[in-house]
Amino acid sequence: MSVRISKGKYDRLLKLSDDRGLFVATAIDQRGSLRKSLGHALGGEADARHVAEFKRLVSEELTPYSSAILLDPEYGWDAAEARYKDTGLLIAYEETGYDATEKGRLPDLLPEWSVRRYAEKGVDAIKILMYYDPDDDEKINTIKHAFIERVGAECESVDIPFFFEAVTYSDTLKDSASAEFAKAKPDKVKKYMREFTQPKYKIDVLKVEVPINLKYVAGTRAGAGGEAVYTREEAIGHFKATAGLTSVPFIYLSAGVTNETFMETLELAGEAGVPFSGVLCGRATWQDGVEIYGKHGAEALRAWLKDEGVRRMIRMGEILSKVATPWWDFYGGKDKIEVVEREKTGV
Repeated sequence: MSVRISKGKYDRLLKLSDDRGLFVATAIDQRGSLRKSLGHALGGEADARHVAEFKRLVSEELTPYSSAILLDPEYGWDAAEARYKDTGLLIAYEETGYDATEKGRLPDLLPEWSVRRYAEKGVDAIKILMYYDPDDDEKINTIKHAFIERVGAECESVDIPFFFEAVTYSDTLKDSASAEFAKAKPDKVKKYMREFTQPKYKIDVLKVEVPINLKYVAGTRAGAGGEAVYTREEAIGHFKATAGLTSVPFIYLSAGVTNETFMETLELAGEAGVPFSGVLCGRATWQDGVEIYGKHGAEALRAWLKDEGVRRMIRMGEILSKVATPWWDFYGGKDKIEVVEREKTGV
């Protein structure tokens, strides 16, 4: 039995992935948080020029080793122009952050953009990040579900892939790095993967958190003998349980952990045998360059990216080649995909 995928989405998914069908993607769509980090490193205040220059340097040096790069429209167009010619482009469509005075961390879209406008700029996929607690009030989550339905329908109308990223949180467990949150996280990830795999959302790729916090897994290098919330076997079980809930390709995000921790996490996912199709890896690759840029300038950052940044990208690609699964295998293989033409929309 074949699966039907529109030609526009299919061609763009091929461009965003490598020849093996894996997403080996660099993420640098951070806005306010990156500006704050750069300002701290500079010992003052970072302006838009600093943020744009940092992103451009990351793009220039790392996209030759990336199947795609995720950027934002506020600071990222120079970086998009500077990317390697064969590297696909994802763009963030959501407003950064959320209104902390209002319950629910409700999402919003950048008001001056639309999916059609992005497509006209040559973007290959749309990304939405949304904070999501599946155990929150039903009224809040109904608003969020409708929000994602609308974005999915908009992407469908323009024939462009929709990458959706849910980030778990809890108003009762405020410290997401705590052992208590680590205990709750697997169940929350399972619930959102079950929810957003539904066809009504028209999501093409789920960008998901790993279901565990590696530093609380017994016997890991990241744990280093600290408090354990899960045994290694339990952690592997959580990987398997979450992966079994989705019928669309999924990739892992690095969630701000160190490069070493993220590589170990990918190895554990491989040990679990889960069919993830790659990564959108951000800070785990480039965050150590922020201090170098702030203290020593752009050329020092470029030198670091050419050396350590490239080394990290190569290592990640090597790990993924051993443990990740082509995105088209979610549909039974390339030969099971029926590529269909859609009515032209002017894009």
